[in-house]
Amino acid sequence: PRRSRGRRARAGLTGLSCSIGENIQLLVDRPDGTYCFRLHRDRVYYLSEKLLKLAASVPRESLVAPGTCFGKFTKSQKFRLSVTALDFLAPYAKYKVWVKPGSEQSFLYGNHVLKSGLGRITESTAQYQGVVVYSMADVPLGFGVAAKSTQECRKVDPLAIVVFHQADVGEYVRNEDTLT
Repeated sequence: PRRSRGRRARAGLTGLSCSIGENIQLLVDRPDGTYCFRLHRDRVYYLSEKLLKLAASVPRESLVAPGTCFGKFTKSQKFRLSVTALDFLAPYAKYKVWVKPGSEQSFLYGNHVLKSGLGRITESTAQYQGVVVYSMADVPLGFGVAAKSTQECRKVDPLAIVVFHQADVGEYVRNEDTLT
């Protein structure tokens, strides 16, 4: 059991590194203290070491959420980022996509980003790269996966999908009962 937990934790960090790359170190070593990632009930939580010491005094069965949920493992053991991690990951994102004002609402309802709704995209974004989706006013809206590289985005037709939807801030309203 311990070995599989370590494997899953590495898979979770791999999912994070797809979005923010080497900047993951900036999440751990912060000026206000040292932070860490912990696995609890198939979810990966981000919390300070001070909070970790306090949480250690609570029985595991009684512990609901020891910190901020960064994501969870699906039944097939794939890591899926949660929208609750957006505020922490957005400042460190290597690859970003900006959507036009007319496409913001569509993305916030859980739809993919089409070429016609694409405002800008970070140069050298590779296909299937994790991206943070922003409004044109630089407000982080959610996560996605680039369906096309930056070069391909320039050539595709307006109805082609350029970003696959993963999570968005609209989930706070749609799934408020299940977010932890």
